Amino acid sequence: MSAATQMNFVQAAQDPWRTPVGEYGPLPIPPIAAHSLLTLEQWQAVRGQWPADLPVGLTLANTAEVEDLAEDLPRLALVALQFPKWVDGRAYSQARVLRARLRYAGEVRATGDVVVDMLPLLQRTGFDAVQLRDGQSEASARRTLTIVSEHYQGDVHQTRPLFSRVPA
Repeated sequence: MSAATQMNFVQAAQDPWRTPVGEYGPLPIPPIAAHSLLTLEQWQAVRGQWPADLPVGLTLANTAEVEDLAEDLPRLALVALQFPKWVDGRAYSQARVLRARLRYAGEVRATGDVVVDMLPLLQRTGFDAVQLRDGQSEASARRTLTIVSEHYQGDVHQTRPLFSRVPA
């Protein structure tokens, strides 16, 4: 597997990214701190004051329009896309738009109800990190990524379909 298609498996306990929350949930105006993982509303409240050299991430609902973030993408080190249910695939489209259309180079992470079976499509649509739901095996997920080595259709890593690629 090439470096461009490797998947990072995120373990919550070792993850440096933290969501700023208070006693009653997300803070409307979060403190400015490195590796803050903010909601869109929190980011909009602090983006004007956020230092350019301080890593910040954004967690997006799968209903958000990622095109609206185009101006902010160079400032974001991480975009975490949510899968509220494993059968809801809108975040796949968000990842593809981030990578293919907006050329986002930071980390794109799948969060929520992420199961092993989703890994190949997550990888092909531009995710490079995943936080599996509880009960899912990282070893099985890694094996799943090795089952198929060539795809007929293009994706974010190999944009040309198989029939149009020059044989090596």
